Amino acid sequence: MSVAERQKPHPGDLFLDHVAHFVPDLGEAARLLESVGFVPTPESAHQAQGAPAGTSNRCLMLEEGYIEILAPTLDTPNARRVRAHMARYDGVHLASFGTPDAAFEHARLAAQGFAPEPLVNLSREVEGGETVRFGVVYVPPEKMPEGRVQYCRQLTPEVIWQDRFVRHPNGVTGLTAVYVVAEDPATAAARWARFSGLLPRSEGELVRLQAARGRVLIGRRRSLPGRAPAAPALAGYALSCSDRRAFLERCRKAGLEVEGNVVGLPRALGGTWVIQDDA
Repeated sequence: MSVAERQKPHPGDLFLDHVAHFVPDLGEAARLLESVGFVPTPESAHQAQGAPAGTSNRCLMLEEGYIEILAPTLDTPNARRVRAHMARYDGVHLASFGTPDAAFEHARLAAQGFAPEPLVNLSREVEGGETVRFGVVYVPPEKMPEGRVQYCRQLTPEVIWQDRFVRHPNGVTGLTAVYVVAEDPATAAARWARFSGLLPRSEGELVRLQAARGRVLIGRRRSLPGRAPAAPALAGYALSCSDRRAFLERCRKAGLEVEGNVVGLPRALGGTWVIQDDA
């Protein structure tokens, strides 16, 4: 099975599909990522229901999931929502579950009281003229206050999960977890459980929700790695790497703050990386 095909969950499965940094300058963020051995995709602009969505992105495609850097470019409702997130703190503001059936998740979330917005068909043209297409389920910000927490169904993964973008010199291979800041982790975990359909489990001072691929870890600010923002928020995420020590050394040489296997990211990106060995 190709890397692209592996991004499609089987029926009944749920993936941690991607996370996103909301940034003011895509170029500055991309240069930082390149300095530690990533290969970002070229910039592309989002379309929603065939019209400009007001945001553009570049991505780090991984063997399992991806990381998005996203910036507002126009004055649209979507771009205004992105700017509102950015005003709270620098860093990660989006976590997306990957689903094989966005329409089903939309109906389930409605039944659970999350009042999802109408199912959105997003697309963006990439280098070479091909179009990436995906269906997205959004809920109002107050329903999931930690960030833009959503569902995504990848319809054309072969367009962006190309070898030239997946093989990073730094050896990073996958997105394995997202860290969530909550004042009351048990209460927040119960809500995330209803949102995701995943069963919460205690993991030390954190609460874990394990998907078929990837996991959500919820805890108080003091219990999370790095310098987590104030609750409610998304603090950062974990990455798997074929050579963890070498990648951490790259980060040190690039001037990033490294303590153990935790990397604090500067304002150009914001948030925290937790670097783990490949399973």
